[in-house]
Amino acid sequence: MNFENILIELNSSLATVIINRPKKLNALNRATIKDLSKAFKTLDKDKTIRAIILTGSGEKAFVAGADISEFANYSVKEGKELAAKGQQALFNLIDNLSTPVIAAINGFALGGGLELAMACHFRIASNNAKMGLPEVSLGVIPGYGGTQRLPQLIGKGRAMELIMSAGMIEAEKALSYGLVNYVVPQEELLPLCLKIAGRITNNSPVAISYAIKAVNAGFMSNAKGFETEINAFGSCFGTADFREGTTAFLEKRKAEFPGT
Repeated sequence: MNFENILIELNSSLATVIINRPKKLNALNRATIKDLSKAFKTLDKDKTIRAIILTGSGEKAFVAGADISEFANYSVKEGKELAAKGQQALFNLIDNLSTPVIAAINGFALGGGLELAMACHFRIASNNAKMGLPEVSLGVIPGYGGTQRLPQLIGKGRAMELIMSAGMIEAEKALSYGLVNYVVPQEELLPLCLKIAGRITNNSPVAISYAIKAVNAGFMSNAKGFETEINAFGSCFGTADFREGTTAFLEKRKAEFPGT
């Protein structure tokens, strides 16, 4: 498989998917989402692959967020389509994949990057990792499932604080919140992921796929939550706050939100 923005390494029954845009801190753009979607669909069909590790290239970022320059001028309709298509093509795809997916968070996981990590079945972080959902600082909300998956993982109160403050938390706090399972030095991150993935591959892939489906079923009551997020995300694109937030970000200045 040849891709523009990702690399795939195969090692027996394990696959490692590497988001490879280091100059952009592995930011998600449409092309990268398309590459990832195709890769995960292909790997899931390959019955020799029993586990997948997802990480970012370099030592600075897993995924530092979405590529804001791509959607800064979107309309409300285009904003809703962006969220809906992205969720369907990648985030919900990973969440419901029958092959286990481990996120190896090797640095910044912000915005769409944290949403991508949360869509994975569990997460392991390096000790330099920082995580957050800073979307409200741009006049928008998380649009790839962040308002739904973060409360499931760390509780409503902590999720509300993290989303509304647009702040970042360090790896140790993410561990105490239950957002990640382990925190290790950068050089131990992939070896630990490979070790755990190796344990997984010793077990029945059919039983594991059913286990993923059964665990996810316990969280299906929030189906309307995802729909509400998509609509709210799109609505933000029609506001003056969104125009100011994205313009300020691209101009590298502090936003002054009019509140409309």
